[in-house]
Amino acid sequence: MNRRLFLNRAWLLAMSVFGVAFAGTSVGMLWPNKISGFGGKINAGKLTDILNQIRQSDGIPYYNPIGRFYIVPYAHADDPNNMYVKAGVAKDGIMVIFQKCAHLGCRVPYCPTSHWFECPCHGSKYNYAGERQVGSPAPAGLWRFALEITAGQVMVDTSQRLEQPPAGTDTVHQPPAGPHCVSIGAK
Repeated sequence: MNRRLFLNRAWLLAMSVFGVAFAGTSVGMLWPNKISGFGGKINAGKLTDILNQIRQSDGIPYYNPIGRFYIVPYAHADDPNNMYVKAGVAKDGIMVIFQKCAHLGCRVPYCPTSHWFECPCHGSKYNYAGERQVGSPAPAGLWRFALEITAGQVMVDTSQRLEQPPAGTDTVHQPPAGPHCVSIGAK
């Protein structure tokens, strides 16, 4: 075997090994993974426990830090014609709301004095159902997550955001209960 043949075969072997490794890695990246935590299905707990916690805390929504969502009571969750029920984001008296502001993506906390969600970054305000209110810079309401209730357990699918209500939607007709926590951009 001469030197040229040896180097050609060595080069061919090296390129083959690289090609197989590259192809395997590419397929591995495209293969769907079962995700737990944010980006997958999350067991939020028992429906009765969640509703009891909300009642005992004077209406403060249940917050799940792993899933980055709030669970709020929603009176219209039994109406089959309701837009949220049709989208699968409201069931059995509850609705799941993503914590991220529709304006610039800041985390939106709940304000216990106004009983609204208020963004500390630019003052976007959302009622208890996460619907954008007048004077807010946000273009629409908060995103929702699909939920399933199986054997009393609330399962929330955080893999995709759903049903962001358009500006002007107000299904709960709830004025602020008191002063706002955020005064930026308030009108």
